[in-house]
Amino acid sequence: MPNSIAKQKQTDIQSEKIAVLYGGDSAEREVSLRSGEAIAKGLKNSGFDVVLVDTKGYCLSQLSELNVDRAFIALHGRGGEDGCVQGALEFMGIPYTGSGVLGSALSMDKNRSKQVMQAIGLPTAPFVIVDKAEYNPDNVTNILAQLGGKVMVKPAHEGSSIGMAMAETTEQLSAALNSAFVFDDEILVEAWINGPEYTVSILGDEALPAIHMETPNEFYDYAAKYQSNTTQYHCPCHLSAADESELKSLALKAFKATGAKGWGRVDVMRNENNEWQILEVNTVPGMTETSLVPKAAKVHGLNFSQLVCKIVELSKNKGCIEKNKAGDY
Repeated sequence: MPNSIAKQKQTDIQSEKIAVLYGGDSAEREVSLRSGEAIAKGLKNSGFDVVLVDTKGYCLSQLSELNVDRAFIALHGRGGEDGCVQGALEFMGIPYTGSGVLGSALSMDKNRSKQVMQAIGLPTAPFVIVDKAEYNPDNVTNILAQLGGKVMVKPAHEGSSIGMAMAETTEQLSAALNSAFVFDDEILVEAWINGPEYTVSILGDEALPAIHMETPNEFYDYAAKYQSNTTQYHCPCHLSAADESELKSLALKAFKATGAKGWGRVDVMRNENNEWQILEVNTVPGMTETSLVPKAAKVHGLNFSQLVCKIVELSKNKGCIEKNKAGDY
């Protein structure tokens, strides 16, 4: 694209009024508040007219009264990352950042996204789905044996490691499932992966430099992500060029497999056989100035304001929105 056209496009975008949707009432509310504030600051620094909208108790139809041109979704977890807000915005004809309804809903559902990855041959650890309504405590021993004797328990529709726990005895697994049922009726029980964890940020059709996370904790849990000062982030991640290329390729395939679009993050681990194992796709990952996506973007050559502007640019021409406005949706 010629520089003059690119500059005009950027000017057109920066003339828009952006509603940053943040907060909400999910279990990840506190993280979302921090993300939204950072995003709003980054957009304002780039010349956007920005209004912050905490969606907790907020009727989205009120957005029409604000005369916004576009929404930047900074909502993590249920109600914001699962297709609900995306569907409402499409109904109102308001373009928005990130994935659409299907990509958001499928990526948020750990169980079904794992099934999709497994079905198309992407590497992911063996797993069992436990439904609260059908849960039989007598099956705990069989689940442990089936998955190698050590497992990770994850609520299917939560993020930020909320409700997650490791288990290697029947007592631990029973306790972990009961704790996870507080957050969700569907639980993913995944074979333990004994290796390093990486994450790959996606921006458009490009995978940014991978990050290797190291923590002294049993796993990269909520405390390691948001509270600890002992977690280390390595970017560049010191993989060989071939290994990082393979990791990026897998991340892009996983991102596309769930229908995710625009921007996001794919979490991956390596097992004891040096095989990549895809964990999950995040369609609205944390966006404080010290979060993982901004870390990768910085190494890629984008500062925080440039990153959030790029995310807005990627939301410019959502086909479903344009069709909706034309009356063809």
